[in-house]
Amino acid sequence: MHEQNLLLRNDTVLGVCEAIGTDFGIHPNVLRLAFSGAFFFSPWAVALAYVALAVPVALSRWMYPVTPKASSTPVAAEETGAPLEAEAELAKESQQPQLPLAA
Repeated sequence: MHEQNLLLRNDTVLGVCEAIGTDFGIHPNVLRLAFSGAFFFSPWAVALAYVALAVPVALSRWMYPVTPKASSTPVAAEETGAPLEAEAELAKESQQPQLPLAA
């Protein structure tokens, strides 16, 4: 799966909460709730703080892009070139003709 840049995704606004949450191990919704709760008390200060956080987030993502982690799937059968036993049985079953069941 190709992960799109946080700044270009449709479901985020500059990707600030998600980027900070990912970097510090906090769920992004906790940060979103904090920003939305504080927005009722001082909207200009929260908007300014959000944009002020967007600048270092954008710079850090540009300078040190996040690479997706490699999956830890076993590749032992692929390395030897031998098919798995289950795949061999399925291949045998698919070669046998299917007979209709009598009622």
